[in-house]
Amino acid sequence: MIGKVLKLFITNNNIEKTRISMTSVDVDALGVLGDKFYNQNSQRSILITSAESYKITQENNIDIGEGSLGENILIDISPYHLVAGDEIRIGKTLFQITQNGTLCKGLSSVHSKLPKLLKHDRGVFAKVVKNEGKISLDDSVTIFKSKI
Repeated sequence: MIGKVLKLFITNNNIEKTRISMTSVDVDALGVLGDKFYNQNSQRSILITSAESYKITQENNIDIGEGSLGENILIDISPYHLVAGDEIRIGKTLFQITQNGTLCKGLSSVHSKLPKLLKHDRGVFAKVVKNEGKISLDDSVTIFKSKI
């Protein structure tokens, strides 16, 4: 399955948790450099979300901007069928899925219906396992299922 990167975000390290849209981000085994959550939790270091999530919100009359789901990387294909251990290549960087995106209290502060609506469609958490470096807009995305 092949797609591309649509948007990139970091969370600013301030009280309001401002989301900043980027043209490129640097990633390594600890997460997205410059992101508030960098080096916080290796199992939740990078959140990858599909444009499909925003389509679901629009179909349910919830108008939220991209980045509102807390993602670092927004892609145009769905990774939601992936499980821990599966891999996704973005540009030259290989990521391993660590867990499905969890629903946090911050999500309900965006809109009260989001936690239930996006229970299985918020995103996937991943960590860099090979070729840390730069991810840019329009980089290719390739999804690999694990052989297990």
